[in-house]
Amino acid sequence: MSVSPNNLYNILINHFGNQDWWPFDKSYHITHGSDYRFEIMLGAILTQNTAWSNVEKALMNIKNNNSLNIKKIIDTPIKKLRSMIQPSGYFNQKSMRVKNLAEYIFKNYNDNLDNFFNRDLKQLRDELLSLIGIGPETADSILLYAGNFPIFVVDAYTKRICKRIPIMIKNDSYDDIQRFFEDDLLNNLSEDDIVSRYKELHALIVELAKNYCKTNPICSSCPLKSNCRFEKNQTNR
Repeated sequence: MSVSPNNLYNILINHFGNQDWWPFDKSYHITHGSDYRFEIMLGAILTQNTAWSNVEKALMNIKNNNSLNIKKIIDTPIKKLRSMIQPSGYFNQKSMRVKNLAEYIFKNYNDNLDNFFNRDLKQLRDELLSLIGIGPETADSILLYAGNFPIFVVDAYTKRICKRIPIMIKNDSYDDIQRFFEDDLLNNLSEDDIVSRYKELHALIVELAKNYCKTNPICSSCPLKSNCRFEKNQTNR
């Protein structure tokens, strides 16, 4: 049985419930008068090649040093920044990427994320992709979760699930998967609802992959068991 992105969403939301993703520390930003969107942007970089639990530790170190805003990241010595984000792994690379992003926004947009995000989606995406260490997944996470732009995030979990269940995509390139999901979801939703649906479906796919559709999957209790070609192939061996 073929599963469309819209059907996939319905199955997963019924099983897992609302994920309300991306998390950020609202109370911290109220107390410090900082912009929560920058925390999301940092998280999108820090989560590269690591689990979110490690990102939370790195972000907590930054908060404990009262450094969770653009100017303070710029002013933080690189050695100290490396130490703070060490739990997220690849801290030498990520510290430079975080610094570079903060300096870019400060220099080009006067330390103002309203100025940064108040532009055309394609223009902003191209600009993010031009920055060192920001690829399509990171750029689209920033655009969707921090900028509230209607763009679907494709990650390794999405690619894995597309291969295992019968989602009929010509190939597994980032752009093709993204286009397929967006085309299907746009046919079923109003423009006002599409951003929240993109956020929820991406988060639900992550939850599915973490709990069931792992590298070594737990198929017996997976909510997609009856739809999954991979599970049927495993059973028939």
